[in-house]
Amino acid sequence: MIIGIGNPVYDFIRTPLVTTHTRVLSGCSTNACLAVRKLGEPAHLVGRVGPDYADRFRADMDRYGIQYTLYPTAETGGFGLVYDETGDRTLDVLGVADPLEVLPAQLAGSRFVLVGPILGEVPNHLIREIARWSGVGRILDPQGMMRRIQDGRVEHHRSSELLEVLPEFDVVKPNEHEARILTGIDAREEPNAAVLALYDLMTRQRRPDGQRRIAIVTLADAGSVIYDGCYIHRIPAFSTIARDPTGAGDTYAGGFIYQYLRTPDDLTQVGCFASAVASVMVEHTGPDFPLTLEEAQRRTALLMAGCGRG
Repeated sequence: MIIGIGNPVYDFIRTPLVTTHTRVLSGCSTNACLAVRKLGEPAHLVGRVGPDYADRFRADMDRYGIQYTLYPTAETGGFGLVYDETGDRTLDVLGVADPLEVLPAQLAGSRFVLVGPILGEVPNHLIREIARWSGVGRILDPQGMMRRIQDGRVEHHRSSELLEVLPEFDVVKPNEHEARILTGIDAREEPNAAVLALYDLMTRQRRPDGQRRIAIVTLADAGSVIYDGCYIHRIPAFSTIARDPTGAGDTYAGGFIYQYLRTPDDLTQVGCFASAVASVMVEHTGPDFPLTLEEAQRRTALLMAGCGRG
């Protein structure tokens, strides 16, 4: 079982190529759960949804076969995302759900947990609780811990609370913009330096279990870079037309978890699989992206061949 922790959202999305016209299901933990479920792995999503979207959310989860724990809140979170021709985006706030306060005890037996808040809703005390779950892998997508609202629009910042809990995770995966805020390094210009600096932030405090740490920085069309304390792995992007980049990093994380559980000693294959999964997402908009395990494996093989392996 893969667990996604973070509030679902219903977003309005407009890119130079597509628009949703209405709000669609999204969110970091949500998209990761969608990816792993489409790949055949059981998924369980934990978050808050308001009465405005509760019935629709339950129907969506049933349709996609995702288990869920739903807590009440006054309104459902969501953003209006507008992308320009360069891929940069603005996020206008359409709704804000309350922070999470507790986690279901039975989830402590899961295989991997993705913490993927969208707007600071997973407090540090819950992260530390997850860190005490024995034998459970932990991955963080930090985007939602680097956001704050200013005049109704999301802006990014370097959060001291985020820095405190980075060492609690086995895997941390920011995108290039988030990595620059965290490390001060332009990951496009210096990807190796950026991922090494991220790894340093993760390993400031050694855990007694001695568990492996993995730092990842995603670079959109430039692929991604992965460092595990021994080797830097440069992962190419799968060449395609990106109609909507929303959820690319989320589904990359889902693909990473899926393949890491199968080939943990081959991070090049894991990264290529994650890249392949994300490439399916960006070709479409919303939760109905047609991801299958067979297509992910086909694209992975092409990427691996490009890396000189296959």
